[in-house]
Amino acid sequence: MAGTGLDPIDRKILAELQADGRMTNVELARRVGISAPPCLRRVRTLEEQGYIRGYHAEVDPRRLSFEVQVFAMVGLQSQAQSDLSAFEERCGKWPLVRECHMLNGEVDFILKCVAPDLSTFQDFLTSELLAAPNVGSVKTSLVIRGAKDEPGVPFEVLEERLSRSA
Repeated sequence: MAGTGLDPIDRKILAELQADGRMTNVELARRVGISAPPCLRRVRTLEEQGYIRGYHAEVDPRRLSFEVQVFAMVGLQSQAQSDLSAFEERCGKWPLVRECHMLNGEVDFILKCVAPDLSTFQDFLTSELLAAPNVGSVKTSLVIRGAKDEPGVPFEVLEERLSRSA
């Protein structure tokens, strides 16, 4: 199982940083039960190994006047690897697209988009997304409200699985 190469201290470090990436190394070390120097070494190793991909602030889109959130389900005309990669690359250049996931099933990609208003999203939809090469269909769903938006992974599930297999 992925992630089982980490010891309990590493998993605690990741869980704590996922919950609060701004805490000091001293506070992190205290929470996980080790001294600060080895804690910092472990964090740097976790970063180098790719377990920690970065740090960011969680901003409130509505406070910044991004009132519209839309999920767009995109069907491509061709699913050749080069066409899939080209679409992913194009998504990376569209600022309104905040997430892009390739799916298995009827839809090839789902995009999470944010916009300040519906007309801005509609402009993007017609002039960019629908006009993109190889796009065959787009179905959109406007988010009315969010019930849950948890970043990262549920470490408690990982710990439960590891304790059962031990």
